[in-house]
Amino acid sequence: MSNEAVIIRALCAMSGGVDSSVAAAIMVEQGLHCVGVTLKLFKGESRCCSLADVNDARNVAFGLGIDHYVLNFTEEFDARVVRHFVETYEQGLTPNPCIECNRSIKFNLLLLRARQLDFDLLVTGHYARVTHDPSSGRYLLLKALDEKKDQSYVLYCLTQAQLERARFPLGGLSKNDVRKIAEDKKFVNAAKGESQDICFVPHGDYGNFIEEYTGKTYPHGDIIDTDGNVIGKHKGLIRYTIGQRRGLGVAANVPVYVAAKSTGANTVTLGPDSALYSKSLEAKDINLIACEDIKKPMRVMVRTRYQQTAQSATAEQTGEDRLRIEFDSPQRAITGGQAAVMYDGDVVVGGGTIL
Repeated sequence: MSNEAVIIRALCAMSGGVDSSVAAAIMVEQGLHCVGVTLKLFKGESRCCSLADVNDARNVAFGLGIDHYVLNFTEEFDARVVRHFVETYEQGLTPNPCIECNRSIKFNLLLLRARQLDFDLLVTGHYARVTHDPSSGRYLLLKALDEKKDQSYVLYCLTQAQLERARFPLGGLSKNDVRKIAEDKKFVNAAKGESQDICFVPHGDYGNFIEEYTGKTYPHGDIIDTDGNVIGKHKGLIRYTIGQRRGLGVAANVPVYVAAKSTGANTVTLGPDSALYSKSLEAKDINLIACEDIKKPMRVMVRTRYQQTAQSATAEQTGEDRLRIEFDSPQRAITGGQAAVMYDGDVVVGGGTIL
């Protein structure tokens, strides 16, 4: 019988930011055989995977004594994330590309590459936790202990096979803890800032980005009020999202917001804040983590957008790939294309894309 210790091999996704750098450092300290990898995802101007980001990641990896490589996923990112983003806006919906990136790139293509190269685990700097429930035999996704940094919302799409291989070393830490570790280790990116914008739309102008990407000019149309009266002209449906207040180009005596969009009529409907509330939603493309299916109506807490305070509701699975969620009280600006993610305490039950 061999007495050789089992060596666990971990591929550490290193974006060049402080979070993924500290995540890699923690795994190195735990004695895993780690290799760092930075993904090249976007060809144009971007807030991530720039040459400076690659150099920061390589610098940290060198300091940790681990190898570092760059993987070029630009074509896959364009086909699966950017194109999905554009097409979803064209359908009058508002996507969350971070979820699609996790679903299609990081925990699909990158994890597949890791397995092909005989790595046991994929490590990222997400703020979330994974545990195994022996009673159900399922891997569970939990909120991070630091609720302000929790990223479980954008990870709800992970499967059991993906959760088994995923490691999130920052799940029990606060951002201050992470900064302190980076400073103590004298990482070059210890004080590096972070952006809340979509990485491939660096200036936040979705409309211009989509028009440049597609080469199309999207038709202008009528802005109407909730009674159907024309009150202005819009500059293309892709430039508007539910709940939007700024940049509407309509003078009003009271605050008005985008309450609805119609791709068929090419109209944007404006209304008062009260017009934004609804008590229920339906979702498709569902992924359940804590259970295989929802056999009967289930009490849950639900987020309908990132960093929203979860709201009490009842969830019912109405089909193999459909959910209906009924909230206890009306919710503001539920937006098609975003995710509805269900929680039972800290545990992610699952979620889906809002119809």
